[in-house]
Amino acid sequence: MVWLWFVLGVAAAAAIWGIGIERHLYVVRRESVRALPAGSQPLTVLHIGDLHIAPWQKRKLRWISGLGELKPDLVVNTGDNLGHARAIGPTLSALKPLLEKTGVFVNGSNDYHAPELRNPLAYLGGPSKAGHGAKLETERLVGGFTSAGWLNLNNASGTAVIKGLRIDFVGVDDAHDGLDDLSSITRAGASEAGIGTLTSGAANSRLVIGVSHAPYLRVIDAMAAAGVDLMLAGHTHGGQVCLPGFGALVTNCDLPRKNAKGISSWTVGGHTMILNVVAGLGHSIFAPVRFACRPEVRLLTLLPKH
Repeated sequence: MVWLWFVLGVAAAAAIWGIGIERHLYVVRRESVRALPAGSQPLTVLHIGDLHIAPWQKRKLRWISGLGELKPDLVVNTGDNLGHARAIGPTLSALKPLLEKTGVFVNGSNDYHAPELRNPLAYLGGPSKAGHGAKLETERLVGGFTSAGWLNLNNASGTAVIKGLRIDFVGVDDAHDGLDDLSSITRAGASEAGIGTLTSGAANSRLVIGVSHAPYLRVIDAMAAAGVDLMLAGHTHGGQVCLPGFGALVTNCDLPRKNAKGISSWTVGGHTMILNVVAGLGHSIFAPVRFACRPEVRLLTLLPKH
């Protein structure tokens, strides 16, 4: 009986921590990555994703609105911004300081459909099925981003020049819902696509960045095979519920658990690509918990390789 009360006490404490405290402990994770051509100036990239915003989440909205103070050179948004049908206005308002920066984005499934109530234990059996919640005003969200100058990379490409560095982008729509078109990823990338450009100054070298919401292995392999130098993705929530000393229980895709968040390297056809996965800031409104996995954005300082 003593052991039963002990177990119940530990479970209650974990629930209080995960539901009432940790899910509000937003953090900026800072890392340095050697990915730039020799002679390039350092470049800061703010990677955000999986915001899952609901209109009543005032604390989260205030925190997001303060991210502009980081003054990134580039913002990459890997999708799942929305967590409620009435979240588009609050989301665009909170992101306004970042929308003034050079930015690119892709969508996640929650940018298309409202969240649904799911059995959380079902995630232990494999990736969740495509959701079919109420359709959201995706065009309004996308329009808010593109009207501010952010580049839409959903199965598309584009180019930016920042600090004299030419950056070619390739992106895919949400792979979790099967919306990704891998044929849109080409070795030439943005240089041939001509879909959109964001330029400021003359380029003297080149970096290729790939963007995807969900880091499925088919997308990782396609990006690496196409010569992408740095890929950014989200979707996993870093596992959302992790065990100390063990890590993420699931990734909700076929990405290995050890790569659920942070930086890893992938080699395909002799080319090595860096993958950065952000654990995100949010969660479904039907699963308001984070445990041993603080909500995060990632600020990468890109440095020359040599």
